[in-house]
Amino acid sequence: MDTERRLLDGLDPEQRAAVAAPRGPVCVLAGAGTGKTRTITHRIAYLVHRGHVAAGQVLAVTFTARAAGELRTRLRALGVTAAQARTFHAAALRQLRYFWPRVVGDEQWDLVEGKLRLVAQAANRVGMSTEAESLRDLASEIEWAKACLVAPDDYPAEAARLHRQPPGPVEQVVQVYRAYEQLKTRARLLDFDDLLLHTAAALEEHGEVAAEFRDRYRCFVVDEYQDVTPLQQRVLDAWLGNRDDLTVVGDANQTIYSFAGASPRPLLEFSRRFPSATVVRLERDYRSTPQVVSLANQVISAARDRPAGSRLKLVGQRAPGPEPRFAEFDDEPAEAAAVAARVRSLVDEGVPASEIAVLFRVNAQSEVFEQALAEAEIPYQVRGGERFFQRPEVRQAMLALRSAAVSPPPGELPEVVRTVLARVGLTEEPPSGGAARERWESLLALVELAEELAASVADATLGGYVAELDMRAEAQHPPTVEGVTLASLHAAKGLEWDAVFLVGLVEGTLPIQHADGDNAAIEEERRLLYVGVTRAREHLWLSWALARTAGGRRYRRRSRFLHGLLPDSHPAARTGQTRQRDGGPGSVGRRTPSKPRCRVCGEFLVDTPAVKLGRCVDCPSTLDEELLTRLRAWRSERARELKVPAFVVFTDATLVAIAEQRPTDSAGLVAISGIGASKLDRFGADLLALVHGDR
Repeated sequence: MDTERRLLDGLDPEQRAAVAAPRGPVCVLAGAGTGKTRTITHRIAYLVHRGHVAAGQVLAVTFTARAAGELRTRLRALGVTAAQARTFHAAALRQLRYFWPRVVGDEQWDLVEGKLRLVAQAANRVGMSTEAESLRDLASEIEWAKACLVAPDDYPAEAARLHRQPPGPVEQVVQVYRAYEQLKTRARLLDFDDLLLHTAAALEEHGEVAAEFRDRYRCFVVDEYQDVTPLQQRVLDAWLGNRDDLTVVGDANQTIYSFAGASPRPLLEFSRRFPSATVVRLERDYRSTPQVVSLANQVISAARDRPAGSRLKLVGQRAPGPEPRFAEFDDEPAEAAAVAARVRSLVDEGVPASEIAVLFRVNAQSEVFEQALAEAEIPYQVRGGERFFQRPEVRQAMLALRSAAVSPPPGELPEVVRTVLARVGLTEEPPSGGAARERWESLLALVELAEELAASVADATLGGYVAELDMRAEAQHPPTVEGVTLASLHAAKGLEWDAVFLVGLVEGTLPIQHADGDNAAIEEERRLLYVGVTRAREHLWLSWALARTAGGRRYRRRSRFLHGLLPDSHPAARTGQTRQRDGGPGSVGRRTPSKPRCRVCGEFLVDTPAVKLGRCVDCPSTLDEELLTRLRAWRSERARELKVPAFVVFTDATLVAIAEQRPTDSAGLVAISGIGASKLDRFGADLLALVHGDR
């Protein structure tokens, strides 16, 4: 009874209802910050404790290695060590390797290393471009098709039905898709989607395999169920058979991967499929202050046609905190400088740098914020430090720890780890800064991970610690390193910080330009903002800039998603007015920027595409097709040299504007949207040479 009380104590009534629900179908509709991971891990432990299922018969699946690692850590702390917690792909790989001799009968096929190589061969066969960005687009489209169970022959009809924008002529995409599959099969290789396809087929077509698997696993838990694809749902159905011992947890308001085939439909229709299901709604938000929660509710409540299962209204449970800040700036450098200044203030107030994040819609937005943080001497890490285990000092440390584990020195695990790492540079006091400080921070993070393991596992050993490090390295599940996180909104999903800066909130970026005109795509962009807002525990900052470069034309408009979130009397609501360089909310000047006019008809330009072109979309084009071809070839060449996507050099819209306007000097170049001072310095000479026909 003590164990049962421990598993139920500290849970709110809704969490307790989900944990103690009878064995069978359970659907947990869990809003952001409502304790969903705590709920499902306690449910697994409760079912095991009550004898409803053995720990080894539980399979919990989620969508990222980081989330799977978190589930394992939580279950281990609850004394449940035999339950499996894996990603869909990791679970399928394990099962396929085990059943392969019976299903296929010969030597196991290897996993594809570098899918783009095979895609390039397939594209070359059919005469499509083999430039890196084209290959990435083709690979993504093939992944979408397989995730949605769309075969090559069915692709044209499905792409048309769903209004997809194929990365080339549809028939050529089909030919590349078909050739890719043929090349892969002849080489006896599997890609990650094949793991799921073959696992499902093995269970569907081989009764004895299905019987053995279903005898081994009796209870299934799916986290982030709103992100399931048709292929993953097929695998889950194959795992279940005709059983219903399934717990799912998800939040349709956080569906942000529709472009990859994810759909909240299985979550929203769960009770229709399982009429006897227990449905629990978690709406008490323990993560964020009431002020942040209120803003999040305002963001998502403005969504159109919300299905019933997504109408969660968060209720903040924390003590009140500061109001979210809104700020408008003349240009991106001013916005970035203000963000860096506010970050410095928060750090000085005691907020750890690792508990601060700057989030943006696309990765290309990070550069100006990286520069501003560097100039302010504020440490940062891009995209959360996924490459932690590839750092030279960490690899050296792991070698030292692995060697020491053969004959470990006496003592408690954290002290043993600190002693070993002292040999590779961990000192008692941190270096003053620079690369030496970064190295020290990495080593210290390994010590803190040892402390975390020792706190959750009695008599933790150095060997067990090294095994944990190896597992995290394989799963890309790094410990926290001191430094501000710079990440895209998609990459921030599942994470949280004390302070969050949502930056670059302008039309054409959020919502992204290519989403305009598609209501479903626009609503997904709104959910991205909701995800960003709900990452913040206490401090929340939302900002945008009217121009890209210092002194540039202030033609941008704040995101439509911000309308109604701040009163018209708020200084930041006065879009189009100039703000002081310190960017402080409330610092509004008197100047009103001139609106750009069409160079053909003279009308004011409003829409982002028109501003980029410098003319109304309906006005006659003066496009120089030959120049545009030269510009695109040059862009591809520079992108390869710089090892960046082509759009980072220049977007298609900017190249079209150059090919239409044919600028003859630097002033003409910077007058084009997308060409600022830094890009003028890097690429201006090349562009003018291309316009003049000298290249």
